[in-house]
Amino acid sequence: MISQKCQLIVYPDSLGKNLSELNTILDTYLVDIVYGIHILPFYPSSADRGFSPLTYDVVDSQFGNWEDIHTIAGKFEIMADFMLNHISAQSIYFQDYLQYGKDSAYADMFLDTKKLTPDGVIPPEEITHIYKRKSREPFITLDRHNGEKVTVWCTFGEQQIDIDINSPVTRKVFQQYIEFLCQQHIKYLRIDAFAYVTKKLGTNCFFLEPQVWEILDWIKNIVTPYNVILLPEIHEHYSIQQAIQQRGFWVYDFALPMLCLEAIFHHNALNLKHWLSICPRNQFTTLDTHDGIGIVDVADLLHPDQIKQTIEQISTRGGNLNERFIKNKEYENLDMYQINCTYYSALGEDDDAYIIARTIQIFTPGIPQIYYVGLFAGVNDITLLEKTKSGRDINRHYYTLDEIHHEIQKPVVQRLFNIMKFRNNCDAFLGKLTILDSENDILHLRWDYHHIYAIAYIDLIHYTAQIEYNTDEDEVISFNV
Repeated sequence: MISQKCQLIVYPDSLGKNLSELNTILDTYLVDIVYGIHILPFYPSSADRGFSPLTYDVVDSQFGNWEDIHTIAGKFEIMADFMLNHISAQSIYFQDYLQYGKDSAYADMFLDTKKLTPDGVIPPEEITHIYKRKSREPFITLDRHNGEKVTVWCTFGEQQIDIDINSPVTRKVFQQYIEFLCQQHIKYLRIDAFAYVTKKLGTNCFFLEPQVWEILDWIKNIVTPYNVILLPEIHEHYSIQQAIQQRGFWVYDFALPMLCLEAIFHHNALNLKHWLSICPRNQFTTLDTHDGIGIVDVADLLHPDQIKQTIEQISTRGGNLNERFIKNKEYENLDMYQINCTYYSALGEDDDAYIIARTIQIFTPGIPQIYYVGLFAGVNDITLLEKTKSGRDINRHYYTLDEIHHEIQKPVVQRLFNIMKFRNNCDAFLGKLTILDSENDILHLRWDYHHIYAIAYIDLIHYTAQIEYNTDEDEVISFNV
């Protein structure tokens, strides 16, 4: 049975400088607060803070070793990442390809454009159809060691070289890595950017059916003997999340962050109530992640005008700095499809509004995942942003041990911990959610499991919330969050 208790999303060097210090933080402050840990990529990597992996069978020595991972896994359910779409340009596989070209044992792993057209030139009309999250073409031309130029598919950064998932060589290498990870006491395997791996000219090269289902089933067959749960990661229209869940996979609720903000800013839960009534039940809920607050995820759940107004409200509160920095070509990784800011800053650093949002998350169907910056109600890290010139770093603060000791004492953090503890210890969340009738400036959410219930009474005008629940002895208890 999968635990429905709260989880933490964290880099291996963000709560303390390495996995050993992270383990100390978990033992000192977060026992009974979180029961699962999504440790963002801890492998050797050449870029994108871990998301350009060279390999998967080694823990980057600056973070620790497998013993550190196993120690944490002995106390918490661990989620690890696998980047299905790409591998590092510095990996032995791509470097061997650059060295030996077609004679490389790994040549077939990569999508040289000559695999796609005889002359390797992709017509402009084909490129316009391709689903892209970058303004450039999804290819990169590099010099091989002999001076020959080669053009390969590269959806994301130049250190993230796309692989050919249809290649038997790729399947063999990746299966070995997946099996190895499954043997490291992990509970969940998050499949990053999997929707980009389906590529066929004449299409948008994104989430192509039925191939995408064959790929997910292939991975599922590998991990099932190890009792590892797959979590495919995708930012797109909510209907895709619903389709993935219908196939028996867990999914993310990336629509919730914007829907919560829209409800809180405009004191109206109509759109949020609709989503809670139809959202997948086998899902991981988030308000914040290592990327940003997704916009594409709420298409058709919010009207375009409502999306625009919500973004404007974030800007008014000082949270959205994308427009300020996007004009400066010095800055990279500023997302047009996501808002780069912390969730606490998005809400204008308003403690009550923030706790309301977290209460909604706690009462939303699924497993709550709280990003480490959000766990401490962290504000936008302008200093780090200006140092690295990378937009997403505004929400990727590095906490020292002393800083954590201070941050954890903040009243807003203690309030968050209280509702997380409640979620972890209340059996009502094993049951079903009912959205009780109310005016749209009020949100009443009720969970029932056998005779146990829990109700959240949320006031979107005054930003107050009360939770009522009963015990096994049918004692009724209520408290203000």
